[in-house]
Amino acid sequence: MCGGFTCSKNSLLALNILYIIVAFIMIGVAAAANMSSIVTSLSLVSGIIACAVFLLFISIVGLIGASKHHQVMLFFYMIVLFIIFIIQFSVACACLAINEDQERLVAANGWKESGDSIRTDAQNWFRCCGYNNLEPNMTQEVDHPSCVGIPTCCPNTTDDSMCCRAPNECKCQSCDVPIKQVMLRGFQLVGGIGLFFSFTEV
Repeated sequence: MCGGFTCSKNSLLALNILYIIVAFIMIGVAAAANMSSIVTSLSLVSGIIACAVFLLFISIVGLIGASKHHQVMLFFYMIVLFIIFIIQFSVACACLAINEDQERLVAANGWKESGDSIRTDAQNWFRCCGYNNLEPNMTQEVDHPSCVGIPTCCPNTTDDSMCCRAPNECKCQSCDVPIKQVMLRGFQLVGGIGLFFSFTEV
């Protein structure tokens, strides 16, 4: 028979094991979304990672408190878990509420602040060249490392000075479109998962 604190203890242990699994899932998904953006660190996604790390820590505290029937620890656990829920819910909503202008601004700033090695990685990964080759006034964003090594960009030349240095010379797309698409998917995925799992913490 299950009665009294035994049922509560077993339920709390099972719930905290679930929270540990959820924390690892959220860390993995958010880290993957952050890595795939390549040129920019998504601070909102980093917020989800921070929440997941705190959730992992507080779940371990909950496991210890439940197994030892430690009332003070369990009270502390409930308070912190509720705070994590509020933060995680807010960050998840912010991820889902990102609009196109904010997304474009984050991507453009990420490209401007990135070094040539990161830009080269982005160009090779997305098979693109430069950030926005269609707007010559955006001089900082147009600056890019050589695209000669990307087969689709300049198949007929190996001269860097002739490869994608003017809008009409480039045969491949600029990097702004794929970078923004990956960022949007990352925000939606992390926001959706964060929102879903935040309600398991209530």
